[in-house]
Amino acid sequence: MQTRVTNRTAATGQAPTISVLLVDDHLLLREGVRAVVTTQSDIEIIGEASSGAEGIAEYTRLRPDIVLMDLQMADMSGVDAIAAIRSNFPDAKIIVLTTYSGDGRAIKALRAGAMGYLMKASLRKELLDAIRSVHHGGKHLDASIATAIAMHVLEDALSDREAAVLSLAAWGNSNKQIAARLDITEETVKGHMKIVFSKLGATDRTHAVTIAAKRGLIDL
Repeated sequence: MQTRVTNRTAATGQAPTISVLLVDDHLLLREGVRAVVTTQSDIEIIGEASSGAEGIAEYTRLRPDIVLMDLQMADMSGVDAIAAIRSNFPDAKIIVLTTYSGDGRAIKALRAGAMGYLMKASLRKELLDAIRSVHHGGKHLDASIATAIAMHVLEDALSDREAAVLSLAAWGNSNKQIAARLDITEETVKGHMKIVFSKLGATDRTHAVTIAAKRGLIDL
């Protein structure tokens, strides 16, 4: 476990510092976040974890005010880690840090309980404001993510079965193979694909996969 705990406390007469747990499997990213946060007197990183499972364990141990959570880690997804933490601690305040800009991933994270969604490229500009805003009960979305969600908010979302069919198609499975994997008929697979094409405005499988992957509706 790669975890670090500090002992710095707020000065007498001042408001307590905002305690932060950083969960990301990239050391350089964690170092970059520390470099930004350590310049602030009201925010303190009290722990670090390099995997989703470690992040869940460290949250339980440390009970920080804010969690900064990566979405893509080797052992489990950030969305699953968010859901696990929130199931045991409904008041947990979690901000996603990610390189994935698709509205689909953002919506999944928000539905799992995240209260913020930031692109890693914008950390130096937005991280501190996001931490303070979420700590005080607000939400903070990267502007590009908010725009992407707004662009598709009136569209019909892919159902779980439609996403499963498209994911299997993305990996090169034929209709017959998809049907066998999902225990449905080939005609049902074709019906799902037609609906997927309509919802995504796609002309064929490749186009549908490209759109869905870009938006984070399926994982490749």
